[in-house]
This record gives sequence, C-alpha cells and structure tokens, in this order.
Amino acid sequence: MRIYRPQGPPYLIWLKEILHSDHKIGTVTKEDVMRLTTRTNLAARILMACAVNPDRRLRTAEIADLCNCSTNHAAHVVQRLHAEGYLEAQRGRAGGIRLARAVPQVSIGAVFRLFESEIPFAECFDADTNSCPLVGTCRLRSYIRRALEAFYHELDLVTLDDLVRGNCGLTELLALHPAPPRDCVPGA
Repeated sequence: MRIYRPQGPPYLIWLKEILHSDHKIGTVTKEDVMRLTTRTNLAARILMACAVNPDRRLRTAEIADLCNCSTNHAAHVVQRLHAEGYLEAQRGRAGGIRLARAVPQVSIGAVFRLFESEIPFAECFDADTNSCPLVGTCRLRSYIRRALEAFYHELDLVTLDDLVRGNCGLTELLALHPAPPRDCVPGA
C-alpha cells in the first residue's frame, strides 16, 4: 500500500537579490522560488531513507514507495548515487542498497551539485546552446553566478546527519521497521 506523500520537488527560497537584499523573511512570493530537478530531490530523499534505515539494505521498490516515485526513476537516481560512491549496492535475493559513507560525511551541497550541474541555470551558462545576443555585454550572468555560489555554499554547510539526526517526523515517514529512535527530539 502506497502512503500519500506530497509529490514534486521541494521549494527552496531564493531571495531575489541574495547578495544585497532588503527582502524580509516570510514575504515569499512565487517569483522568489527556485525549483530543483526531480532527480536532485529524489537523491536527497533516497539518502535520507538509507540514513533512517541503517541496519538493512533497501530495495528499489521500497525506496520508490518511501519516496513516492516510480521504481524506474528511483533506479536511475540510485544508479548515479552508487556510481559516485554515495551508495553500496548488492544484487540478488539479499540485495539492495545502503549508504557507502558515514552519515556526517555526506555533503548535501555536493549531492545537489552532482545532479544540478548537468543542467545550466540559464541559457548563457551553456556555450553550446546559448543564443542570447547580450552574452558579451550582459552583467546579469555574473550576479547569477555569485548567487549560485552563495546557494551552494549554504548547502555545503549541511550534511545528511543534519537532516536526519533527531528528526522524529522523518524517521516516522521513512523507517521500514519503526522503532523508537534513540536520538529523537519531540516535535522535530
């Protein structure tokens, strides 16, 4: 039985002028939102599911149910995470995946870069497909680049451990064999 979990990538607040902003926190509009790719979102979900279930190997079908995605989509993301050394994979009857690194050693910034770097943030960031006539004189690109650097810098400060340690709600949603978490913080 599939449990309903909200679909779609999480929305991250992207302040309009991240470097020089008078923007007040809590006054976010649709224009202030940046979307992550579905694969980036799934990568974070898969890593959190593995971290919450450290004593067992997870199967792709279980991950798909936990992450509310198709088995095929989960398999593609798992394959990439395995190839990059984030997951250990074992085939066969007792097979499945689990984290290949210690939870505190998994940088969320590095994971996001892995999946987001394939897609240029704006047309002018890809020399092969750029058709913007302003590219030689436009200053916006340097501001966007600085904003992206600030975005990734913040994510570099976050580890998988920061996301899962003491997070009762997450453990409740992702644990396959619920047990009272040792480090659960009520209301977290």
